[in-house]
Amino acid sequence: MYDPAMVKTAQNSAGGGISLKEAMHLQALEGNPLDAEQVAMFEMFERENWPEEKRLSHIRQRAAARRHIAAE
Repeated sequence: MYDPAMVKTAQNSAGGGISLKEAMHLQALEGNPLDAEQVAMFEMFERENWPEEKRLSHIRQRAAARRHIAAE
């Protein structure tokens, strides 16, 4: 499962956030690669320049919806 904290808190040496490509690589190293739907979501965030709070809210809502479906 995607770890939103990794993308949110991971910082490079210059102090900026990491790129999607770097995040995908880190997720794969952890044995938890992003799936096509997750990659598309993050590409949309970047393409549409979503602010961080909006991104996190969207990710939290997705996670809550998936937990709800899994509980049924």
